[in-house]
Amino acid sequence: MIVSKFLVAAATISLSATAFAAGTHGGGHGHGAASGEPGKASEVSRTITVEMYDNYYEPESITVSPGETVRFMVENKGNLVHEFNIGTPEMHEGHQEEMMMMVEHGVIQGGKLNHDMMNMDMGNGHSMKHDDPNSVLLEPGQSKEVVWKFSDKGNIEFACNVPGHYQAGMYGKVNFE
Repeated sequence: MIVSKFLVAAATISLSATAFAAGTHGGGHGHGAASGEPGKASEVSRTITVEMYDNYYEPESITVSPGETVRFMVENKGNLVHEFNIGTPEMHEGHQEEMMMMVEHGVIQGGKLNHDMMNMDMGNGHSMKHDDPNSVLLEPGQSKEVVWKFSDKGNIEFACNVPGHYQAGMYGKVNFE
């Protein structure tokens, strides 16, 4: 059973490596500016619980109002490391390249993170800390919260950018009222 899970993960990463070899496509690299801004806990209008599985979210979509501040309680109920990241499809595409570097450098190791390696310098002032306010990267069984204020209506989604996970369908739509 464990061997088959690792084979699936290895195949997914292998397929992702081929897709990423095509080149850089740009984007916001996970920083969230086009999708809103970090929210203030005092302005939260509601809390949405998001559960991450291998490779899907519950719920699969959410509805928000422009200007609304939401607290997301995110829990990884899967067997692999997963990410919850709020952004545009273009931002996710760019961020997937950073996430591939995290796999290549041994930061993401299937179902665990090498926390010591997360301080590694990726150049241009970026590290692998994965500490952007619109995103959490969680090992199985972990949970964290994201407080986010949504901007005006736009093409926004939440996604897991661990190599191969987005391509396997691990993303959800943010609908605006």
